[in-house]
Amino acid sequence: MLKPVILCGGSGTRLWPMSREHYPKQLLPVVGDDTLLQATLKRCRSLGDESVQVASPIVICNEEYRFLTAEQMRETGEDEMNIILEPFGRNTAPALTLSALYASADGSDPVLLVMPSDHVIEDQTAFRDAVLKGVPSALAGNIVTFGVVPNRAETGYGYINAGGNAADGMRTIVRFVEKPDRETAKKYISSGDYYWNSGIFMMLASTWCSAIERFQLAIHAACKKAYDGGQKDLDFFRIGREAFATCPTDSIDYAVMERVGSASDWDKGYVVPLDAGWSDVGAWDAVWQVSAKDASGNAVRGDVVLEKVRNSLVCSSGRLVACVGIEDIAVVETSDAVLVASKEHVQDIKTIVGKLKNSGRVESSLHRKVCRPWGSYDGVDAGDRFQVKRIIVKPGAVLSLQMHHHRAEHWIVVKGTARITKGDETFLLSENESTYIPLGTNHRLENPGKVPLELIEVQSGTYLGEDDIVRFEDVYGRSENNER
Repeated sequence: MLKPVILCGGSGTRLWPMSREHYPKQLLPVVGDDTLLQATLKRCRSLGDESVQVASPIVICNEEYRFLTAEQMRETGEDEMNIILEPFGRNTAPALTLSALYASADGSDPVLLVMPSDHVIEDQTAFRDAVLKGVPSALAGNIVTFGVVPNRAETGYGYINAGGNAADGMRTIVRFVEKPDRETAKKYISSGDYYWNSGIFMMLASTWCSAIERFQLAIHAACKKAYDGGQKDLDFFRIGREAFATCPTDSIDYAVMERVGSASDWDKGYVVPLDAGWSDVGAWDAVWQVSAKDASGNAVRGDVVLEKVRNSLVCSSGRLVACVGIEDIAVVETSDAVLVASKEHVQDIKTIVGKLKNSGRVESSLHRKVCRPWGSYDGVDAGDRFQVKRIIVKPGAVLSLQMHHHRAEHWIVVKGTARITKGDETFLLSENESTYIPLGTNHRLENPGKVPLELIEVQSGTYLGEDDIVRFEDVYGRSENNER
């Protein structure tokens, strides 16, 4: 049994302004119509053959992304939700340890195919063939990794030094090496014995548990305690928060893989060469590389007009973006921010995000449009003592029963039908009708119809923050007072 494990963490700061701390890149359609997570989920379904059965994937993510992650899984047709929630990030080694414990809780010992949710793989057949090639070695108790056949002297990736050929075209792992400088990368490429580290691994659940217990006992102990203290919550499995807080932060590479190989502590590692159009789309230049381009080498998305532009990436999320006389530039427009950067320096965008965060700018972490399990809201306008939002509620969805200490609200329905609870009253509002929610009044908004409900909300008061919510009832099991 092959069980995919999809690591759905990370903030993707180098893909700002499209990716934000609270809406990271794996949940966005960076390349194509599917989000990166959805593309990864679909990739999992084509991995098996008559001898290898593929089970429903495990997805592990931060609890803040839980509803959006579950919704995107449902949109791809996933009917079995195996979503593990981390209360905070502890990097990939603890995430995989929790997944291995979850996968083997029923007494089975599946082969885990561990992959990030934010990679692009263009040749699905080649990827499938590489995975199937590595399954027998994983079943034999080895850790298998997938080394990307390099096509340039890349300094932004770690490398795997491979030894002699093993069965079926696999090679032994000699050692993992850090990101090299340009001259060292050229030597790696010319030797033919080095591959890019894809961050994709495969092993039995028991193999990983043994390895992490051997090399990082503190991670294994903390994860075991956190898993044992976890509980089911709707579509999710919540691990024990206090136990996980004691877990060290470490990556799969540093915790285990750098100890695996003939030049290391544990000679039970193999690498499968992978030539499948892989990219980690870690920055805007990588997005340009994997995107379709016009005759001038430009990759465009959205409402874009170009004149005398070459080898550039231009993305619009709404407004018209016009470019004239530029070359090797990335331009990315969102509703609240515009990025213009040389492709040569897009790795430095994370410095811009850091400056925004340090100065308290909300653009570092949130989009203007914020998704919630019931739908979304979009901040249209704001000023002294007022705020205007466009709210969309999905059919059948219901917001929590709540009240505010510092603000009153006016609701105007522009599409659909709303069921309103206001104090002791419950009534319906149709299009072009409105109601007023006084400060301190218990209220709830529902969509009883079969089409999305759209309304305009005008808030007024001394404080308009999202944390001014006292929640009394919530069908989504939320206890936080800042999630509306």
